[in-house]
Amino acid sequence: MTSVREGRGRPSVRDEPGRPSAPLLHVVRPGALTTVQDAGRPGWAHLGVGRAGVLDAPAARLANRLAGNRPGAALLETTVTGCAVRPDRTVVAVVGGAGCRVSVDGRPVAWGAPVRVPAGAVLDVGPAVSGVRGYLAFAGGLEPEPVLGSRSADLLSGLGPTPLREGDTLPLGEPAGEPPRSEGPAPWPGAPTELVLPLHLGPRHAWFTAAALRTLTTAAYRVSPHSNRIGLRTEGPALERARDGELPSEGMVLGAIQVPPDGLPVVFLNDHPTTGGYPVVGVVPETALAVAAQAVPGTRVRFVRA
Repeated sequence: MTSVREGRGRPSVRDEPGRPSAPLLHVVRPGALTTVQDAGRPGWAHLGVGRAGVLDAPAARLANRLAGNRPGAALLETTVTGCAVRPDRTVVAVVGGAGCRVSVDGRPVAWGAPVRVPAGAVLDVGPAVSGVRGYLAFAGGLEPEPVLGSRSADLLSGLGPTPLREGDTLPLGEPAGEPPRSEGPAPWPGAPTELVLPLHLGPRHAWFTAAALRTLTTAAYRVSPHSNRIGLRTEGPALERARDGELPSEGMVLGAIQVPPDGLPVVFLNDHPTTGGYPVVGVVPETALAVAAQAVPGTRVRFVRA
């Protein structure tokens, strides 16, 4: 698995000569890692370009819906420590995903529901009290320049807007209308206390001993603090190889469980490399991966046969 240090790179968006004037979102506090994400850029893996996009798609879609946006509108994805931003026009915002305290100019406001943020006011999203990744949707969405049809930041390839830094600005889109009227509390899922991941064995499970395959589906692993948008790393018993050597690089898919030389499974997430030479013992279906985005380090992980 290729390693990358998250949070490096140039500012996400800067004013450009000749760029049409647009309402802006100013970054006051970027947090540990805050990126622009949308539904991603699928369909380019044959050219070596990964998908990227939001890790917790259901949470991002719900935040966008509550803000009156289309499901795949660009929004902010925070990591653990939240962020703070200041719009230069009045905007409706929704903070969801990881649970946290939210305030506007120091005044507590609702988490998980539409909030009016006046022009020039600071929307502060506090550290996560449950889960890992928060989502900030703004009515009209965010509109940095798209790359290959997506505004998502890809931390492995460097495509799209780079992680936010203090002083960056992001263009705000025009709202399509008023946000939908609330009919009660939104159904935000909580952070998992245990992560149960279904897996389909293969394509390289024969590279591991029968004992290793039993270990994979019976042992208790835990989420490693070294996990990131590229992959969910695990801590636990190493998987014993049945054969030595490495593969020629071959295609990697979202949800692939790659096993590097240390023997500890890594579940590939949205910013994963499109090729790799370590064997893939199994694949987790995409539909089961969203909950992994909110699994804090130390969360118990179980792999079960699908």
